[in-house]
Amino acid sequence: MSELPAPKGFLVAAAAAGIRKQGDDVALIVSEIPAVAAGATTRNRFFSPPVQVTRECLERGKLRGIVVNAKNANAATGARGLKDARAMAAYAAKAVGAAPEEMAVASTGVIGQFLPMDKIRKAVDEAAGKLSPDGWSAAARAIMTTDTYPKEAARLIKLGKTPVAMRAIAKGVGMVHPMMGTVLSFAATDANIALPQLRSIVKQAVGITFNAVTVDGDTSTSDTLIVMANGASGGPRIARGSKEEAKFAAALTDMLRELAMHLARDGEGATKMMEVTVTGARTEAEALEAARKVASSNLLKCAINGCDANWGRVAAALGNSTAVFDQANVAIKILGVPVMRKGLPVVYDEPALQAEMARQKTIPIEANLGAGKAKATAWGSDLSVEYIKINADYRT
Repeated sequence: MSELPAPKGFLVAAAAAGIRKQGDDVALIVSEIPAVAAGATTRNRFFSPPVQVTRECLERGKLRGIVVNAKNANAATGARGLKDARAMAAYAAKAVGAAPEEMAVASTGVIGQFLPMDKIRKAVDEAAGKLSPDGWSAAARAIMTTDTYPKEAARLIKLGKTPVAMRAIAKGVGMVHPMMGTVLSFAATDANIALPQLRSIVKQAVGITFNAVTVDGDTSTSDTLIVMANGASGGPRIARGSKEEAKFAAALTDMLRELAMHLARDGEGATKMMEVTVTGARTEAEALEAARKVASSNLLKCAINGCDANWGRVAAALGNSTAVFDQANVAIKILGVPVMRKGLPVVYDEPALQAEMARQKTIPIEANLGAGKAKATAWGSDLSVEYIKINADYRT
């Protein structure tokens, strides 16, 4: 997707370390000048050594780049794994003329295997020699594991008179569930913004995008999202509370939402994506929690896979959330067809709805709780036999 806008001052490349059977499996994203950085990491307590290294980077809030490898998570690898993660950062830093503490690290793939560090070092050096403003698509492909296609998004906005670009890639179609931090996703922008503002915007954006996606109810040991901003657009610093800040936040959130929806659509073995919107909640937090419950219901996922408009699964999932409501006020629609009103069944043409579900790749589900004015949306994939096959054969 080289036609997508690319932020100034960022260079990207990919190379093959041979961890994957064929193709690139190492990616390098570098800012030519120091950038502020904010992000999120997994809430899984069995977090990987690369996550530990990256948390230290995000706490400092300044980066020159990110080095990533696929097909080996470097997780459950103890002291050696941490040493290897720091070595990856050092390799990348040396290759691009940065300090080791300025390089974040991410690894994804099989848990419990040590990295082939000689191969990693050679691939990092090769990637450094190929760095280019147009390397985003190659990097998006390199970080894939069970993804069926690379995931990229970009936005170009004007802040005052200054064009500002942002670009992002993501991977992860299994071990995906809300409140994880996120899957692997890396974003860059040439906006001029202070670190505290970026942290606040990223935290809010992640909560309603990546943390509103579920595939299988599992969270990874490696989940990492990083957003870098280097100010290379040449524009003035974005003022706190300004219209420019709101415009930047909206564009970044929209870009991350696009990627999050790709993850749900490409969920392992998925044939359909659910888009669950809960309205009429007391608070946005309750609306989002209820939407997540519906999107993560394995029973509903199976029903969607079978094109069964089993709205009872939706009602049960809503009731399993912490949202406060009176069931006598609840209304549910599937593909815009009312199936429940005031907590009671609605007569509808079930064969026609099933036929329409079979035709559509995205299944919108709406639930009005009748308890307030807040709303939120979550996304999930259906659950198919293919999901079982993919994970049964993951290491073979």
